[in-house]
Amino acid sequence: MNETDGLRYRRLNRAKIITDEPQAPENKNSSYSGKVFRVTLVTLAVSLLVPLIGAIILLESPVEPQYLSFLEPPLMSGALEPNFKLRQAERLFEGQLIGPESMANIGGVLYTGTADGKIVKIEDGKMHTLATLGRPPCGTQKDELTCGRPLGIRASQNRTLFVADAYLGIFEVNPFTGKVKVLVPTQIPVNGKSLSFVNDLDVTRDGRKIYFTDSSSKWQRRDYAYLIMEGINDGRLLEYDTFTKEVTVLMDDLRFPNGVQLSPNEDFVLVAELTMARIRRCYVSGLNKGGLDLFVENLPGFPDNIRSSSSGGYWVAMSAVRPNPGFSMHDFLSQKPWIKKIIFKLLSQETLMKFVPKYSLVVELHDSGVCKRSFHDPHGTVATYVSEAHEQDGYLYLGSFRSPFLCRLNLNEV
Repeated sequence: MNETDGLRYRRLNRAKIITDEPQAPENKNSSYSGKVFRVTLVTLAVSLLVPLIGAIILLESPVEPQYLSFLEPPLMSGALEPNFKLRQAERLFEGQLIGPESMANIGGVLYTGTADGKIVKIEDGKMHTLATLGRPPCGTQKDELTCGRPLGIRASQNRTLFVADAYLGIFEVNPFTGKVKVLVPTQIPVNGKSLSFVNDLDVTRDGRKIYFTDSSSKWQRRDYAYLIMEGINDGRLLEYDTFTKEVTVLMDDLRFPNGVQLSPNEDFVLVAELTMARIRRCYVSGLNKGGLDLFVENLPGFPDNIRSSSSGGYWVAMSAVRPNPGFSMHDFLSQKPWIKKIIFKLLSQETLMKFVPKYSLVVELHDSGVCKRSFHDPHGTVATYVSEAHEQDGYLYLGSFRSPFLCRLNLNEV
């Protein structure tokens, strides 16, 4: 073997040593680590999926969702163009008022109901408790059944307050002495159905007729998320005659009827049908008495209370919207009741509420139902969970079913 062959031989052996000896152990370690990773991943997936599948199969859903159908939400343009006008509102009595759902005024005095069963009087920038409708303990959602939960509140022309309590019924409250009188107790069924969720009301100028909603005969206020997601049509609009003491059903088969508002001429009553994102109309006097029709459908959000505006139209408050462009979870799930059942097998109402985007919207409708203008607070930065827009002396007072404050918006600045 000559010198050239020897060099070639050494190079071949060196290449073989470098390639074979270091790489063989690395391939074995890599293969072993990959197996461990795959086994761990499969074990973890099984440990998560088995209980999840078991829960889906074995647990009962608290709701029996109905199949619903919606039109495509209206475009957020023109009078509905998104803005930040509600962020110009100021918060009042923050931390002192919990859930001031609705408001009424007698002169310059404002009245509202709170989550702990109180009727509160606000005068000259100060507030104090005027009356309580239920009995203690109060302060938690579990206490609502006996403590009461005032929702809609109205003032009649004879300077009397009327209050709709979700659990206790319809009350008359003296705004000066705080004396409370029960007009319609929830213990007495109407046409064989319970009054399980008394919501809002309006009263005629002469004080004789009170129109009010019972949102459901199955679900109570504390289960409102179940009522929305189930979509059951067991809500009603009722009339109470303060002279004869009779209660009459004017409309039934409603899906979460909410806000109530008499027309200026008192010939019809508007009713917000929250689940269906629309407002129904019931004629209560005149040639059309007894007639029913749609006042406005396919709203951009889910209507809560309705109140008259100084222009002759109506303010409608919405605490959740159907964005277009955008994605509406409610619309998406409306035709998928099986998904709703699974959701409520796995999540509580409170947990589900955390996934609802905070978007406050107040619209002013013409007397024809056409949208005139709108005020927005995307993400609910200032005004959150808006339930009512009450106009008084150039201001719009914004109620909320769960926020710890009132909001006040100067209409001259927007």
